[in-house]
Amino acid sequence: MTDHGNIFGAIDFYQHAQKYGIKPIIGCELYVAPRSRFDKNAYTTGESSHHLLVLVKDMGGYKNLMKLVSAGYLEGFYYRPRIDKDLLIQHHDGLIGFSACLHGEISDLLLKGNSEEAKRVAGEYREIFGNGNFYLEIMENGLPEQKIANKGIVEISRELSIPLVATNDCHYINREDAEAHEVLLCIQTGK
Repeated sequence: MTDHGNIFGAIDFYQHAQKYGIKPIIGCELYVAPRSRFDKNAYTTGESSHHLLVLVKDMGGYKNLMKLVSAGYLEGFYYRPRIDKDLLIQHHDGLIGFSACLHGEISDLLLKGNSEEAKRVAGEYREIFGNGNFYLEIMENGLPEQKIANKGIVEISRELSIPLVATNDCHYINREDAEAHEVLLCIQTGK
């Protein structure tokens, strides 16, 4: 389970999964500030952070994720709870990183036509998480922007030998939950 910016549901999720003999994998889709988590200049909501997915490998990783999420709220909150790469460098042990969706830094750079910077950032994340602990995400969601991002991500994967992982955003399990999810989004965005 990877909530956005928090791990509020992690304990309940963990206990339910254990009850049914399922190995739970806990993580978070973190918001990473473009510079410092302390920088609260007049960004728009979409420019104030990029997504970064992390999964917990062990108890040390869980403790580090708690530190990251807590600091996101206590130190980096600006529209949403944000961390920065300095904090990630301090608390990356026990975590596996993923480049995230179209709102991830690498995909965003590719969509802006800046493939060299996207490659540099991918290498930076590989360095932060360590070899074998950072993956580039590709998705098939029918969006034209995703096809552009996927093409660039595959090229970066080949050039830097960073492994690919096929993922997709899943916000609910059952089709009948679509309306409830839509209502939740409308409340969240005030629309």
